[in-house]
Amino acid sequence: MYILHCADDSYYTGSTTDLDRRLLQHQMGEGANHTKSRLPVTLVYYETYARIDEAYYREKQVQRWSRKKKEALVRGDLAELVLLAVSKKSILPPPPPSTSSGIG
Repeated sequence: MYILHCADDSYYTGSTTDLDRRLLQHQMGEGANHTKSRLPVTLVYYETYARIDEAYYREKQVQRWSRKKKEALVRGDLAELVLLAVSKKSILPPPPPSTSSGIG
């Protein structure tokens, strides 16, 4: 799983079995549509996984994150990551009350 910083200040998150090859593809405009029009791109973060499905799962997880949370990950700021995860949960509405009696 990797994160690229694009020329328009956006981030792109992807996964691959060959990071060097994939980064070169992005830099040559042969990567994802998001990066083609946002060159140059810079690799700012990556994680390695034994299996591509694990990397893909992590990619999808990080893609759902806010920009601030991605930036905390890139900086390696674990405290900020935890704070952002907690603050996001605290603004979610509470679940609706149970309508079941809890009996069988």
